[in-house]
Amino acid sequence: ESKHRRRGGDLKTRSTELVSAVTGSPLTAVLPASTTGKKSVVLSSETRKELAKQAKVTKQERRAQLDGRHKYLISRLADGIGLSEQQVEEAIVSDDKFQLIEQFFAPSGLKKLLFFYQDALQKSNASLRSDGSTNSLLQKKLFITMGSTEDFTGTCAFFLRTSDKVITASNVSQEMNFGILDCTNGNILQGLEFFLTQIMIPALKSQQKWGAVKEGLKNSQIQDFLYSVDKFVGALSSSRQNIEDKIQLTKVDIDIYVSNLQNPSDYITAG
Repeated sequence: ESKHRRRGGDLKTRSTELVSAVTGSPLTAVLPASTTGKKSVVLSSETRKELAKQAKVTKQERRAQLDGRHKYLISRLADGIGLSEQQVEEAIVSDDKFQLIEQFFAPSGLKKLLFFYQDALQKSNASLRSDGSTNSLLQKKLFITMGSTEDFTGTCAFFLRTSDKVITASNVSQEMNFGILDCTNGNILQGLEFFLTQIMIPALKSQQKWGAVKEGLKNSQIQDFLYSVDKFVGALSSSRQNIEDKIQLTKVDIDIYVSNLQNPSDYITAG
């Protein structure tokens, strides 16, 4: 009887952890060793309803926090990726890394804010299996990322801070830069080459003010810098072409040939 009580307590604890995970809390679901691997957790209909309720409340609270700074991010993301502002807003308030946005806005906050838009496995409650678990479907998804835990296979939208000032609704457009890196199908080198050649280098070469450097583009150090960037892009392009033109060796099954060799003369003939 004590064992049943102890197991029941563990199940209740894990149910609470699952709710916390959905609502954006840093707690994560911890499964016993016997349920890891191929087995999956099956939630009752009541538990799924409770999780959905908690997620809805969390999204409403986050939506109420949105101000002019968030609206600026949403607008730039929608234009850059090709989604509606409503779709971007829904993705942001549903993201479990929502707090990274506030950390980015804070004085001396995060230097970058990254969004990936790419294929990702998403659970679908519309198609339940016979055991009550949900199916996972591969769909396009926009999500916030630190850039170090997920594989990058699609489009990256990034915001970079230009100072350590607190970002407000009035200075949001002056205190950050926005860019898009398109690496569809995992073509990172091609995406980076396009970004540098079509966006960054033309912008640098047309820039008139270079801070403390009064001479601008006429300054020898600025010219050396631009030459180094051009040289890097050339090396990048060459590396990409070498990779694309590489020779693919086909694996040959030699067991068929080796099995017919019976004596030394057979090996000599085969050689």
